[in-house]
Amino acid sequence: MEFSYAYKGSTSVRDRASETQLSFSPDTKRPPTYFIGELNKNVAFREAISALHDVVVSDMRFKPKDKTQYKEWRAKQEENLDWVEITNQRQEVKQKIKEVQAELSQLYQNSWERRKPYWDARSRFQNYVFQQQLDFYFVFDPVITVHPDEIFFECFSQDESTYGRLGASYEVFKNINEFACGTTNIDYSAALYDEFQKIRSYKTTQFQVDPSGFEVQTTHEETFKEVKIDLPESWVRGFLQVSSAMSLPAIRFDLHPMDIYNLCLILRRHKEKKGPRSLRYHLTPGQPIKIVFEPWDIELTCPRSPYLGSEEQMIRVWGRRRLHILERLIPITQKFTVHLLGTGMPSFYVADLGDMSFTLGLSGWTANDWAQAGNFDLMAPRADVDSYTQQRVFEALWETWRETADSLADRLNLSRTAVLGALGAYTQAGRAIYDLNKQVYRLRELSREPLPMERLRFANEREEKATRFLSQNAVTVTSATSDTAGNIALQGMVRENSREYNPALTCDRDERMIQAECTCNWHQQNKLYKGPCEHILALRMQHARQCR
Repeated sequence: MEFSYAYKGSTSVRDRASETQLSFSPDTKRPPTYFIGELNKNVAFREAISALHDVVVSDMRFKPKDKTQYKEWRAKQEENLDWVEITNQRQEVKQKIKEVQAELSQLYQNSWERRKPYWDARSRFQNYVFQQQLDFYFVFDPVITVHPDEIFFECFSQDESTYGRLGASYEVFKNINEFACGTTNIDYSAALYDEFQKIRSYKTTQFQVDPSGFEVQTTHEETFKEVKIDLPESWVRGFLQVSSAMSLPAIRFDLHPMDIYNLCLILRRHKEKKGPRSLRYHLTPGQPIKIVFEPWDIELTCPRSPYLGSEEQMIRVWGRRRLHILERLIPITQKFTVHLLGTGMPSFYVADLGDMSFTLGLSGWTANDWAQAGNFDLMAPRADVDSYTQQRVFEALWETWRETADSLADRLNLSRTAVLGALGAYTQAGRAIYDLNKQVYRLRELSREPLPMERLRFANEREEKATRFLSQNAVTVTSATSDTAGNIALQGMVRENSREYNPALTCDRDERMIQAECTCNWHQQNKLYKGPCEHILALRMQHARQCR
């Protein structure tokens, strides 16, 4: 999937003794989006934007060593060796080894001293090349969005399992000159990270998404830096899955910054050599939150963080070493709000930085990245909303840029279910995002042109099967009950070939799937870690069709 960007020059930094000026070069092919202001909270912004950089460079995938050449060399050596002769010479060689060992040690010492200047020079050269070529390792420019109340950055890790979002309200800045709301890609060079480290409280730091990039005449296109990036579909799909997952119901609780510090400290002090490698959150109403580290069964009690929920829970999450990204935020964070979707499901950690917020989104585990396995858009509200209503909701959101679903429903005189269905559709199309920090939907156009949803919708195979079950009249809703909270529990039967499956699911009043079970083999192996199976989807679709 090819995206074409045009930047006027590169992101630049001018560092003086008394001031630092940060100028981001936006994509000139997108609608004008710019911002000019002066940082008011320099150090806090420096640490937060540096943590976002840690997300960009994060890659926790296992990289095995390539032993092909060694095995080929070893095979050749074994072919040429005479093992009988070696056995006869073993005693003689053993004696010679003792005689040579002392001399060899001295030779090694002399060799190291003579080669030391060479190794030092080579190390300096490698560091220089790494710094100069670092931009080639990170080709995905981050997304920056300017809203009437804040400016926020979004990015993905290299392994596509970690999502980062930094939101900074306008209280972080002073002397704000001008800004235009919208979303754009910025030229975010790797050297910029080093310049961020130079931000100091005694320096005046000017921050700007350069508006001049939009004022250049067509005849000056040679001054642009044209960049064409062939983005993998998985990267774009990952953004859509994160947006869908953030809107799902979750178990929510707060952790004190020292609890995150102690959590990271235990992971630093211990190295697992076998599984399981999970964190177990033990949540008891009114009691301090307990975290158990497997496989050592180390228990961390969080006395500053009581669980305020109403039901006792035990949730396991994997990919825990990605939490080290939060370490840099501990000194400037007031609290961490944790959102857990369930055992083996995605988790979100929202750092409250006062006038800023940092959201770290983790997939179920590192190998189960956001794009390749998760289909959390299938669990989002799936109300059947006509295109006219969808357009009304989108235009209303465009007017305010951010708003809650209840506020939109009241303003447009629509049902909450219809509004959530429309917002869910735009979220899955990359045109809106759910802000976990402020609990509102925000306008955010991920790309300049509409995304090719027929290529990005990873759920096609299972949804296609579910639709086929409906066309064959193979789905029966055997039970549909609702409780006082508005949750609907469904049970049913799906016939596939000569077999029958018994799916069951529970949706809340907003039609978001919160629980599901099925007797098929796929669900027994994966649960909801990779989204619902086709039988669960068919039961949900059949109930929706009957309710029309």
